[in-house]
Amino acid sequence: LLLLCYTEEAAVIVSGLKNTDVFVGESATFTCELSYPGVKNVQWWLDGSPLHNNFVTEISEQDGMIHTLTLNDVACHDSGTVTFRAGSLISSAKLLVKGIFRKS
Repeated sequence: LLLLCYTEEAAVIVSGLKNTDVFVGESATFTCELSYPGVKNVQWWLDGSPLHNNFVTEISEQDGMIHTLTLNDVACHDSGTVTFRAGSLISSAKLLVKGIFRKS
């Protein structure tokens, strides 16, 4: 009988965050995939500030392994570093929000 016991320490980041460029008013989505479900203390940050689920910030999780952050209706001041932390695992990527310049 082989009993597999996955501990939080055994989890690794399978696919980390990717740098993302979007225009003002668009949505930016970041995804991080872990090797095992059940890692505790999952948190998203933007430039060092913790993010929470609300109408602008959508935080979701699929199968306990695929963690997704969607920032809706982004503005130029949202540009910065997005960080995903799960236990001792960390992944970061840059968000660049580009303005739309119209010729008058």
